[in-house]
Amino acid sequence: MNIPISHRYPHRFTQEIACTLLLFTPVLFLFVGFASTPAYSGIVRSITVDAAINPATADYIHDAIQRAAEDHAECLVIRLNTPGGLLQSTRDIVSDFLTSPVPIIVYVSPAGAQAASAGVFITLASNIAVMAPGTNIGAAHPVTTGEQTTDSIMMGKITNDAAAFIRTISEKRNRNITGAESAVRKSLSLTETEAVAQHVVDTIAPNLTQLLRLVDGKTVTTSGGKVTLHTADAKVEELEKSSQQKILDILSDPNIAYIFMMLGFYGLLFELYNPGSVLPGIVGVISLVIAFYSLHTLPVNYAGLALILFSVVLFVLDIKLPSHGLLTAGGIISLTLGSIMLFRTEASFDAVSISWQVIAIVVVLTTAFFVFVVGVGLRAQRKKPTTGKEGMLGEPGEAITDLTPGGKVKIHGEIWNAVSLDGTLPRGTPVRSVEMEDLTLKVRKLEI
Repeated sequence: MNIPISHRYPHRFTQEIACTLLLFTPVLFLFVGFASTPAYSGIVRSITVDAAINPATADYIHDAIQRAAEDHAECLVIRLNTPGGLLQSTRDIVSDFLTSPVPIIVYVSPAGAQAASAGVFITLASNIAVMAPGTNIGAAHPVTTGEQTTDSIMMGKITNDAAAFIRTISEKRNRNITGAESAVRKSLSLTETEAVAQHVVDTIAPNLTQLLRLVDGKTVTTSGGKVTLHTADAKVEELEKSSQQKILDILSDPNIAYIFMMLGFYGLLFELYNPGSVLPGIVGVISLVIAFYSLHTLPVNYAGLALILFSVVLFVLDIKLPSHGLLTAGGIISLTLGSIMLFRTEASFDAVSISWQVIAIVVVLTTAFFVFVVGVGLRAQRKKPTTGKEGMLGEPGEAITDLTPGGKVKIHGEIWNAVSLDGTLPRGTPVRSVEMEDLTLKVRKLEI
């Protein structure tokens, strides 16, 4: 009987298998290592942020990070030039940076560009921070509200919060914590060479091509672990804003939001005082919807909004009540103060406010609108009718026949059947119409 070798020499067979596995184990591990290493994509995604930091900017950067991750891009380069922006939008961007699986490179460029205020936080939160020659970074001290200085306790809280925010970012990215905090507490601003010397940013690059060569081979830490960059020969692909993001960017301008809000008020009021016009009502509703969409992206001060609404009430009351212009004066003051206070600037690193020129134009046009346009419309509504049945009442005329009491009278050059309420009146008697019934005028003698 033939007995299998494995049964006859069980220990020997086991040893042979073990030896074979030991021989192939290094090969298996090498194969697994190659299989688990992500392939070099050869693509670098790039976007340009050349404006204030607002919700549209945050959305644009968020989408760019997602697309770069989906395309397995080597990194996302953000060419930055900003004077600052909103605090909440800045926090959203920093959060996206710190949780990004794709390396983020912020490149402050071109020459003459700045990463001021909110731009400091965004630059420091990147995996690699680079500046072009002739650029600067800094001045990130929070602003105060309006023209009045915020009380010291509140200002201290705001500054301490911003300082803690930038310390957290600097510690996470191994940057100079003291230098970064000075940008918040002392409004320190640095040139590109000073920023590199103080380890606030990593390096200087004259252009994007040189930047990609400088960072090639560097290893950075992302939310997915350590990543080594292969960017020297990578293809750069620019990601443009979507149409929706471009529209949101325009509407995030406080001046645009303010103008649409006032146009909405004008349109609705004009429609209310002139029912059936249709077009002003449609324009008013659309403008208000756009305005509210814009305002939800901005730090609105509801006290300012209430003052603007109160000014509209005062203008309307001045048309209806004999206030001798006092209500109009109050409306102008209320509108001006409300426009100045409409946005809360303490919610940003830079002042979010409406241009004085825009405020002046809106106040003048609003005053003219209510005093002349709406006022003329209301006075026209109060005028005595001049046509139809109502237009005949109270009008003077002359009896062209004897009124016994019926006869004929002439009013406005027209001959009417008439009945005298004062009894018989001879031909040629001046009369006045007081009532109309079935196209017959009832008249009385006109005392001269």
